[in-house]
Amino acid sequence: MSSQGAGAIEIVAVDTPRQLSEFIRLPIELHRGRGQWVPPLVLERQDVLSRRKNPYFRHAEMELFLAMREGRPVGRISAQIDRNFLAKWGEGIGHFGFIDGIDDAAVFAALLDAAEGWLRQRGMRHVYGPFSPTINDEPGILVEGFDTPPMMMMAHAEPYYAAHLAAAGYGKARDLLAYSYDTRREPSETVRRLVAKAESPRIVIRPMGKAPYTREVREVLEIFNEAWSDNWCSVALTEEEMEHLGKSMRPIVDRRLVWFAEVDGRVAGMVVVLPNVNEAIADLDGRLLPFGWAKLLWRLKVRGLKSARVPLMGIRREFAKMNVVGAALPFLLIDAMRRAAISAGYERAELSWILEDNLPVRRVIEAFGGVPYKTYRIFEKAIA
Repeated sequence: MSSQGAGAIEIVAVDTPRQLSEFIRLPIELHRGRGQWVPPLVLERQDVLSRRKNPYFRHAEMELFLAMREGRPVGRISAQIDRNFLAKWGEGIGHFGFIDGIDDAAVFAALLDAAEGWLRQRGMRHVYGPFSPTINDEPGILVEGFDTPPMMMMAHAEPYYAAHLAAAGYGKARDLLAYSYDTRREPSETVRRLVAKAESPRIVIRPMGKAPYTREVREVLEIFNEAWSDNWCSVALTEEEMEHLGKSMRPIVDRRLVWFAEVDGRVAGMVVVLPNVNEAIADLDGRLLPFGWAKLLWRLKVRGLKSARVPLMGIRREFAKMNVVGAALPFLLIDAMRRAAISAGYERAELSWILEDNLPVRRVIEAFGGVPYKTYRIFEKAIA
């Protein structure tokens, strides 16, 4: 959709329920009927942006903006400051997120200018984005891989998004990769030998099992915090965020698809496979009522899905540093995940996202036959 030169652009801060509804539904209306777009569930987006429900707002502040033209929303953006991010990565770095708009450079420029101005007024000198709202949620602008639909909790965009960001003075900070993996593909002889060689009485690979859900999920998220702590722009989940994430994941977690690695009786690593909910909601237009909830339940629990996403995998530091064991655990976990996914009926999995310079993890995934098929870009700009 393009309407260049079709009237003045007005930027308004979102401060009414109606404006918030327009903010949430804008990408649904903008992309309806376009290629690979999958509309998110409105109720889920409301929860993400709820200052009462989302514990992110205990340590962050955010402003939402709409771009209006002739009384109609044509773009949106958020500006946010995360105090936990500043404490770890240094003062003066703000974020933008949730950016969407029609194919008009002026709309994107006006949105970005509003976000930059809000950040600059609060002492920020540099901006990264998009983080929607954090790097642990939906980061990046899609720059490669437009011909396939996005997996759950991964963003989608048209090619013009990146072009308009570049025109507004934004450059690449980092690229994030998504790997496509055919779970039915047998590992190579080299990988099979590595897996066999890695097997040891010291190492036990087990599924989530019957232990209390909250305890097992907490173990997953504690490993995540530790394993990802050195990643670029990573910020540890708070206690409240871990509890919130565990509750939100519970309806879709399949215990057969969450695997732990134990070394000498201690939990050393994990991998989590989640059903690709986007496959189930693609035709619901963001709505679960009046009948969408029934369709979703049937597709998830009765019909089953064919695609899944691996959003979490990690090894505790002390074990990752062990030469033989540390090298073996990722292979053993991915092999267990592959076999469990096949048993559950999944034909394809996306492993995402992976930092472009995280070569050790990339090599393991590629050894199993994973192929990078989407690239998401984090942009940056000096604003002071």
